[in-house]
Amino acid sequence: MIPLRDSIPSSRTPIVTYTLLGLCTLVFVLQLGDAQGALLERFGMVPARVFDPHGDHVLRGLGRAHRLAPAMVPEWLTLLTCTFLHGGWLHFLGNMLFLWIFGDNVEDRFGRPAFLVFYLAAGVAASAAHLLTAASSTVPTIGASGAIAGVMGAYMLLYPQSRVQMLVVWGFFVDLVVLPAPFFLGYWFLLQLLQGAIEFGRGGGGVAWWAHIGGFVAGALVAAVLRATEHLRPEPPAVALSRRRYGSGRAVRRW
Repeated sequence: MIPLRDSIPSSRTPIVTYTLLGLCTLVFVLQLGDAQGALLERFGMVPARVFDPHGDHVLRGLGRAHRLAPAMVPEWLTLLTCTFLHGGWLHFLGNMLFLWIFGDNVEDRFGRPAFLVFYLAAGVAASAAHLLTAASSTVPTIGASGAIAGVMGAYMLLYPQSRVQMLVVWGFFVDLVVLPAPFFLGYWFLLQLLQGAIEFGRGGGGVAWWAHIGGFVAGALVAAVLRATEHLRPEPPAVALSRRRYGSGRAVRRW
C-alpha cells in the first residue's frame, strides 16, 4: 500500500517540510557520487562506536571485513546526522513521499520553528531507540524513517478524522483506496512492533525497526502534550478524496 495524499490541505506553505525535503535530496545527490560509502561510515550512526568512540570497530558482511572510518563529527551527533542519509533510491523516495504527505500537516499545527525542533528531536529519539536495542552493532544506521515516524505518530493524534488515499496493487488490478488515517498509521505501527520484536537484539543490517517505533511513540507523545496544553494552531478543514478501481487500464468501479 502506497499513500498518495491525505484529506487535510495545508493552510499555508510548509516551508520547513520543503526545506527538509531539499536537504535530504541534496545529501542523497552527494551520496550518489560516493561509491565507497565514506559518507555512510563517517556520518551514519554506528551504535558500537557511540558507546566506544576510541575502539577498533570492524564491519563484516558479504564475506569480507574492513575497519570503519572514524566519524567526522562527535559520535553523539551522528544520532542526528544519520537521519539525512539514505541507502538507495527506494529508501530515499519512500521516506520523502511519507514526509511530503504528512509533514506539511504537522508543521501546520505545530508552527514552523516548533516543527523543525520537533522533527530533529524525533530523529534523535528514533536513533536512540535503535542505539539501545542494538548497542553492539557495527552497522551504520541511516535514514530519515525514524524522524518521519515521529511525524506520523503526531499526525495520527492531531488528525483523527483524516483519510488517506492509497495505491494498492492486486495482481493485474490497481486500486485507489481511501482509508482512515488512524487505521493506516496504526496498522503501520503494529507492523513495526511485530518486526521489532522478531529482530530484537540481533543488531545486524536491514531495517532499524526500533528506530521507527521510538520515533512514532515520541511523536505521538509530543502531540498529545501539545494538544492537552492547547499549544497548537487551528486545524484546517478536510476535503473529500475520490476512490476508483482500475483494471487493464480502465476504470471498472467507482464509489
